[in-house]
Amino acid sequence: MSKVYFSTWKGESINNIGKPEEEWEESAYNLPAQYDDHRESKAFIGWDGVALFSEDVDVIRLAMEYAAQYQEYSEACGRCAPGRWGGRILYDQLDKIARGEGSVADLDHLKEIGKSMQITSKCEIGKTVPNPIIDLMTHFEDTFLECINEQKESKHYKESIGYIAKITSPCSDACPADVDIPGYIEGVRDLRFDDSLKATRQTMPLAHVCGRVCPHPCEDACRRTNLDEPISIMALKRLGADWETDHNYDFFHPLEKKTTNGKRVAVVGAGPAGLTTAYYLAAEGIEVDVYEELPVLGGEVTVGVPEYRMPWDKYQQDIECVRDMGVNFILNHKVSKEDMSRFENEYDATMIASGTRISKAVRCSNERPEIQGYWGAIDFLDWVNLYEKFDIKTPESVQKQQMLPADYVDLTGKTLACVGGGFTSMDVVRCAIRAGAKRVVMIYRRDEKTIIRNTTYEEYHEAVEEGVEFIFHSAVNEIIDENDVLKQLVIDKFELVPDPDGGRAQLVKIEGASETIDFDYLVPAVSQSADLGFIPDDWDLGMTSWGTLKTNGKDYMTSRKGIFASGDCEYGPMTIVNAVGQAKRGASVISRFVQSGEITLTDDEIMEDHLRKLKVYDKKEKVTGWLPGIPREHSSVLDTAFRKTNNAEVNLGFTQDQAMSEADRCMRCYYIAMVQA
Repeated sequence: MSKVYFSTWKGESINNIGKPEEEWEESAYNLPAQYDDHRESKAFIGWDGVALFSEDVDVIRLAMEYAAQYQEYSEACGRCAPGRWGGRILYDQLDKIARGEGSVADLDHLKEIGKSMQITSKCEIGKTVPNPIIDLMTHFEDTFLECINEQKESKHYKESIGYIAKITSPCSDACPADVDIPGYIEGVRDLRFDDSLKATRQTMPLAHVCGRVCPHPCEDACRRTNLDEPISIMALKRLGADWETDHNYDFFHPLEKKTTNGKRVAVVGAGPAGLTTAYYLAAEGIEVDVYEELPVLGGEVTVGVPEYRMPWDKYQQDIECVRDMGVNFILNHKVSKEDMSRFENEYDATMIASGTRISKAVRCSNERPEIQGYWGAIDFLDWVNLYEKFDIKTPESVQKQQMLPADYVDLTGKTLACVGGGFTSMDVVRCAIRAGAKRVVMIYRRDEKTIIRNTTYEEYHEAVEEGVEFIFHSAVNEIIDENDVLKQLVIDKFELVPDPDGGRAQLVKIEGASETIDFDYLVPAVSQSADLGFIPDDWDLGMTSWGTLKTNGKDYMTSRKGIFASGDCEYGPMTIVNAVGQAKRGASVISRFVQSGEITLTDDEIMEDHLRKLKVYDKKEKVTGWLPGIPREHSSVLDTAFRKTNNAEVNLGFTQDQAMSEADRCMRCYYIAMVQA
């Protein structure tokens, strides 16, 4: 929270005009009073009002410059006269007043046009641009009238002042990769799938992946939710990528590759973070070498995410899109400490994007990796996917340890328990069903609502349909084995006890309610840790308490200059879109670092961080002006009985009619935010 001179943000009414600064009130919101480490903000203006942090603000020019941003950032669709012409009139009239040539009639005209745009514009950018302008004209009318009556310029009209703007939307703000979601939805609506795909790839190169296996936090911040149901944003994203692939088009890159500049960057790991880093660096003309330990590219999306969720041929197209930008891949190369020292000497920067591939223990009694049937989730999924996608057979050592009757993961007639509550555990249990297990159980400490929040509604319910059993509010207490062969699990039951102080309810064991159940396999999928043994000891990189590489979470450089980290190895196990968002930012920072040696953020990135703190989506907003009750489209899926027996893709996507119908539900909620710094 910050002290403000004046604020109407989200309806608050703070007016400290005439008061000494030490008596100024604080805003209730995270307004960007400090723009960056070197500059304070003087004003913030946006879709929901205006805030002044200083008395020394030319409110007329502030309104004029905001109207000017509408011309540049409006993304105007041209489908309504208020949006097409109203913003131009706002700017022209405000400029006329600011240069000392306005009249009282102009002021009245501004208010009339602004109110007309609020009511009749077809999309949110046209509806909201007048909001702060009308606020300024209302609360600072004397200042406007002074310039009009005295026919003089506004006080800073000819001064060089920094106005920094960013276009945003509630869904894009909630997307860790800041994808232009209204943009790619509009491409679908117009049947311009090339435009749709380019809008995605501006910040997300893995369009096939994030159109299929994204947890879509954007849908939780869709304003359509306030009216009826959120837009099916993820399902619309895959359409552009599928269109490109199905028609065998060349890759539609939104960025034209720059001329090679002689700079070189090493990337450790070819998963989503590594691929994203490489794509955007290569676009900047930087030579990129990506080192991957596995014999295949793609990281955990390749060897961890099952074929039925993420078909390899589709993911391969995302990877080839990255390669098409000029990226060089080195497979079967486990990076060593010596390599890292060499990278520091031979490259201008290094990005560590090695992921987290060590399954953490359940922490129960008698938990020993030598027990046959105890099988870490990462290793389990590796051998399922390497066989299904590449026909790479399970080695004899694994066959023996896990009592497999064949050179692939065959669980026919077996029982399997998985401990977890996230995407990895969901992949394990659904793969186990397809591998022929007669009983598959997920053991989870929390409840159904939490597991849906951790994954998705669709993922959970598809697992239930396929026959996965869920034991909630439970945990494994002990593994029972016979001669190092797993036989049974002792499972404790818990109940949620409310916190009397209003905090999170606590799990309390129910005495006497424990069960002993026969199982052949226990797969821990509670979390993963990073294997960072390749980091030279003398580097002494800063680490988090979770055993991951520490950065400041903004520029993704580690404590050693020139060494960056993104994705799971920086934050711990995260979603694919989170890893991509980090890597995109990291690549942007690296592209400037290799040229100047300085760590900087762009104004767009600084504004992105401010808006995330402020929060663009308001779940309490009452949405008006739109017809409610239009049902959300749902993709068709494979029949349950059929899909349980194979790894065919379950979600079949939208038909063209469904896609256009769903895209038409989008309210195109673009907003403009601007800071005077």
